[in-house]
Amino acid sequence: MSSAATTPTARLGVLARAELTLLGRNKGVVTTAVLVPVALPFSVRPAVEQMNLKGAGLTVGTVMVTAAIGFSLLFAVYMALVSVYVARREELVLKRLRTGELTDWEILTGAALPAVCVGVVQSLLLAVCSVAFLNAEAPRAPHLVVLGVLLGLVLCAALAALTASFSRTVESAQVTGLPMLFVSMVGSGITIPSDVLPHRIASVCALLPLSPAIRLIRGGWTGTLSVPEVLTALMPAMAWALAAVFAVRRWFRWEPRQ
Repeated sequence: MSSAATTPTARLGVLARAELTLLGRNKGVVTTAVLVPVALPFSVRPAVEQMNLKGAGLTVGTVMVTAAIGFSLLFAVYMALVSVYVARREELVLKRLRTGELTDWEILTGAALPAVCVGVVQSLLLAVCSVAFLNAEAPRAPHLVVLGVLLGLVLCAALAALTASFSRTVESAQVTGLPMLFVSMVGSGITIPSDVLPHRIASVCALLPLSPAIRLIRGGWTGTLSVPEVLTALMPAMAWALAAVFAVRRWFRWEPRQ
């Protein structure tokens, strides 16, 4: 870290550029982050077309665009960052960074910035392509879509750091992240909209970490969420964010296990 990088913004910029270089060298992570969110929505389209979407006020295009953004959050941000945090810990990069002027949260944030930026750009491109090629309507409440994406990015980054705390190696990191991946894909409304689930099941699934973000994104597209419904979606999201931050402070490992 150079002496010129004395402000938090400058330090984050230097760390993010270094992390972007390292991320670009990991072809497996880059391929998964870029290609999987693009391919997966098309793989679930036949199942989506069999759902009773009209009864829930949804269309195939709306479900597909939400699924695409959800997959981007999971693969481009969450799964990628689990590997990043574990790799940097095992390479002693995190330990060395802590000996400088960087704070712990600057280190974690700087390491996450490239993946988060990939998630933002990818979500934007997927949304544009879905409107252009999948007959998805333009979002009726774009501010809710933006809020949902930002919320999803924060939660995915925090949960990735937490998951990395319990991952011993880079290889095991992909396995450690699978429970969150599968639960979110099935229960958070990414592949199966919560609107088509039985009420009791939907109520339970609404408490999952990514469910509020996905609900806001889909609600932003349909324009059907009222202010009380938005606030109701935000409460569990804030609870998960606070819990994840506390857990990272408590259990995140900065050095390899001996």
